[in-house]
Amino acid sequence: MTLLDKDLVSIQEVRTLVKSAKIAQQKLQSMSQEQIDKIVKAIADAGYENAEKLAKMANEETGFGKWEDKIVKNVFASKMVYENLKDTKTVGIIGEDKENKIIEIATPVGVVAGLIPSTNPTSTVIYKAMISLKAGNAIVFSPHPNAKKCILETVDIIRKAAIKEGCPAEAIGCITTPSIQGTNELMKHKDTSLILATGGEAMVKAAYSSGTPAIGVGPGNGPAFIDKTADVALAVKRILDSKTFDNGTICASEQSIVVEKSMETAVVNELKSQGAYLLNEEESKKLSKFIMRANGTMNPQIVGKSVDTICKLADLTNVPSSARVLVARETKVGHDVAYSREKLTPILAFYVEENIDAVMTRCREILLNEGAGHTFSMHANNEELVKTFALHMPVSRVLVNTPSALGGIGGSTNMIPALTLGCGAIGGSSTSNNIGPLDLINIKKVAYGVKEVEELRGSKAQTSNLNIDLSGKEELIDMLVKRIIQELR
Repeated sequence: MTLLDKDLVSIQEVRTLVKSAKIAQQKLQSMSQEQIDKIVKAIADAGYENAEKLAKMANEETGFGKWEDKIVKNVFASKMVYENLKDTKTVGIIGEDKENKIIEIATPVGVVAGLIPSTNPTSTVIYKAMISLKAGNAIVFSPHPNAKKCILETVDIIRKAAIKEGCPAEAIGCITTPSIQGTNELMKHKDTSLILATGGEAMVKAAYSSGTPAIGVGPGNGPAFIDKTADVALAVKRILDSKTFDNGTICASEQSIVVEKSMETAVVNELKSQGAYLLNEEESKKLSKFIMRANGTMNPQIVGKSVDTICKLADLTNVPSSARVLVARETKVGHDVAYSREKLTPILAFYVEENIDAVMTRCREILLNEGAGHTFSMHANNEELVKTFALHMPVSRVLVNTPSALGGIGGSTNMIPALTLGCGAIGGSSTSNNIGPLDLINIKKVAYGVKEVEELRGSKAQTSNLNIDLSGKEELIDMLVKRIIQELR
């Protein structure tokens, strides 16, 4: 008996899945809005009903985060996302402007490749399936190998629910033998129309380099600014709530706190009173060496882990068991400065600057080093200051007085609920949106003529009605030129 290589099995499976998905998508495309909406609701209901089961599976398999918080993520991905998109028109004529004589018609993109990370595996499957099917597209998932079991279970649950409402079985597919080669085949396949990429920076870059249109997410590395007009206790509470939610695995979560010198004592005292542990210089250096590997990448052992686990791994013996977050003072920003980069775990950098201008400069520096286009948060009760920062921050989301992790995804704000957050051109992304079904359709436009060629050219009659005296224009131009030259001297 000949044993096939894993990569060959994976590639062949992808080809079969995409071929079947294309046929299924053509069936979806012939369905009415009502039929599509029933399928999407079935997926949402199945995700909601199995939220706890899938959360526990994900936590057990990956070792990331907290299963209690993963329940919230699953509920968010199913119930909140559904409530937001349920009334959105995505089939047939979705808009008509009678005054300007324009009709808009939704056209599905086709087969979507859904790349799923290990940090938010089950919730991302539910979310991506819902927005893809809502837009009339089929989807084929590529699971992270470290979360394969819980991803396959999620796909099985939502597929069965969708089929009961008339969805073609092949419209929701998933690679069962995941490999880099298989994922590459999925991204580059001629019948894959769009890639929804959520995961590590290298994987997102591969998606954009595949030759297939892609919507990807760059790294989040959002600083959180606490202004002197803020309620400091509430600001710190929101930041710590956010950073400890699922042990910091949401990319929109805060990665550093930035304050003015005048706010340092108040913020430090509040951090300590609410359970943050400020590392001393020796502890900070020790942890820094552990969380960043020699090749400049973050140590995956810290991702989604509790403070207690991190301390054991890094041999930090003096941190109390009650500590919720580790905070390290920092004065530098750079690719080789661990605390200035994205840390998907309960670790925060702490920067103290002389004044508001220095705070703004520091926040921009942090984001442009890593996290450009993603998210910035601030805590302030000065609307003009909020606008000033918003105008200067190189991000797609500016969140005010809210936990950044939950605000960025639309949980604690009125932004579109989403688990794929575009970073715009500055972040290497094709969009700055929180991705919803309208990002997964093309819009065909019907336009009626409203002008004849004579109107575009302009008639002689119109020209003759312009009572403009053009006599002596040469003298006027000569005079103006001389005056300009004289003023420039």
